[in-house]
Amino acid sequence: MDLSEQQISKILTNYKNKRIRENKYYHEVTKNKEEFKIKNRQRAKTHYQNGYKEKRKINYENNKQLLSSKSLFNYYKRNNMIDIFKEKHKDKYDLLLEKDYIKD
Repeated sequence: MDLSEQQISKILTNYKNKRIRENKYYHEVTKNKEEFKIKNRQRAKTHYQNGYKEKRKINYENNKQLLSSKSLFNYYKRNNMIDIFKEKHKDKYDLLLEKDYIKD
């Protein structure tokens, strides 16, 4: 399906105008409706009560080693000492290679 430049331009303009219109409608009408506010508060309350904090904590615990490795690597990278990082922290370097955070 080959479209001319004019057709592509028209599609993009229509999409942009639609997004502007929807955004304006949300901010001026939808979010001020009492029904929407109640529904949104209930959704947020349910999300909070269903253990969102616990899920985030578990996810952090699972990725703690990776996060600390990334942070340490970025420190060495910022100070142009990547070779020293490779020597001192071989296990962390291997973890970052395994997770494709860095390319060797």
